[in-house]
Amino acid sequence: MKRTNLDGWIRRQEGAQSLGREQIEEIQLRKLNILLKREKERGGFYGSLPDRLDTLEDLRRLPFTTEKDLIREGHRMVLTSQSGIERVRSQETSGTAGKAKRVYYSAKDNGRTVSFFAAGLSELVFPGEKVMVCMPFSGNRGLGELIAEAVGRLKGIPLAAGTGRSYGELLDMLDFERPRVFVGMPVPLLSLLRLRPENSLERALVSADICPDTVKKEIEARLGTRLYPHYGSREIGLGGAVTCPAFEGMHLRENDLIAEIVDEEGRVLPRGEWGELVLTSIEADAMPLIRYRTGDITRILPEPCPCGSAVIRLDRVRRRSRCPVMEKLDDRMFQYEEVVDYRMRMEGDTLYAEGYLRKDRADFPEELEGYPIRYRWKTVAMEDMPCYAGKRKITGMEKR
Repeated sequence: MKRTNLDGWIRRQEGAQSLGREQIEEIQLRKLNILLKREKERGGFYGSLPDRLDTLEDLRRLPFTTEKDLIREGHRMVLTSQSGIERVRSQETSGTAGKAKRVYYSAKDNGRTVSFFAAGLSELVFPGEKVMVCMPFSGNRGLGELIAEAVGRLKGIPLAAGTGRSYGELLDMLDFERPRVFVGMPVPLLSLLRLRPENSLERALVSADICPDTVKKEIEARLGTRLYPHYGSREIGLGGAVTCPAFEGMHLRENDLIAEIVDEEGRVLPRGEWGELVLTSIEADAMPLIRYRTGDITRILPEPCPCGSAVIRLDRVRRRSRCPVMEKLDDRMFQYEEVVDYRMRMEGDTLYAEGYLRKDRADFPEELEGYPIRYRWKTVAMEDMPCYAGKRKITGMEKR
């Protein structure tokens, strides 16, 4: 089996001849100490930390960084001048009085993300192929722009589908451009495949939202190939972990990130146990984070990857939230092939589903996950838009 292309990317980035665990951990400790020295000299948010550690295990002695820290003290975490900032990515939060979480990126940070994206996409994108990019395009090296740049490095042809097009516009792009590869969130991909069973798509990378088993299995059956899940977040430079040809977990960008899994009390767990993912971004130029509690639940797979890489792998990732029911609802609702998409809201103790069907159906369940549910369906029209432009959630439940 071919080894993950991420191995070659890491070796080229680091000038390493080989890439075993010893080499990976030497790279991580060296970069961690460079970062700690920068932080000590800067005297900002992390200025009170030691300027070096003797071992990676010593990292466990350092305090965690939380989302609240990032919201309240993020400006003190920036290590570059304002003139060195190329992009600020903001996200409204449900906590901390709804204040925005801001993450700062330099041109170097964005360039490295493009390079990493290209490494991950090289598993499924080949020269001359068109790639349908259904991620947000926001200008000034936004996520969609960075993915498109990575596709171009692979001599592919990016199609900027974005997240604001109607089903008719997306299907026209499928019909006339005939892309081979899709990059985007899983449910919008399933919707397109249900609306246009005969199409040109052969491969897909899914990211930015949870992919329930029902959705994953049907997409793979319709494409005739395995999906390439990707994990990333704003806090770690968008790109974090990518799938290899073994399709057994996602290899972490370990020359740029140190991962830990902790329990609810913050104790580090051994490989194989599920817990919260904690990341330290040792290569970030503008805004490194040390022991950042992501709120994402996963585990580090304990066995060696069948592809032969020594780079650790994350299992599937779920977001810890006060609204975990959406994935279970999607897993159930998309068992009905008539469903194109739906949005969900909660009022009182009742769930209300509103969405699109390919054709009428009357026997949907009256109760899901212990909640009574009411439906409002319409036959999908070409001018209709996907129900969610971002992550899927139940409106109203997050306040409970």
